[in-house]
Amino acid sequence: MAVTVRIPTPLQEFTQQQDAVEIAGADVKEVLANLDGQFAGIGQRLYDEEGKLRRFVNIYVNQEDIRFLQGEGTAVSDGDEVSIVPAIAGGR
Repeated sequence: MAVTVRIPTPLQEFTQQQDAVEIAGADVKEVLANLDGQFAGIGQRLYDEEGKLRRFVNIYVNQEDIRFLQGEGTAVSDGDEVSIVPAIAGGR
């Protein structure tokens, strides 16, 4: 089964400037692993040295934050949309 993964602009250098790619996987963790397998190096931007998602990386499945679902174990279905959203800081 394939899902659409939305790629933020800062990570599009890994996906040949594509803002969306089709990736197979049964859950978020598998989708992200397959994303890194297809686009080498993107995983280093998503995960820290301990293999945990970086604090500033937010992942959504169909506009639902995975932190409020089952985390990386959140199941995905054919046609779902997984969005990678870097956290934004700053302002006054």
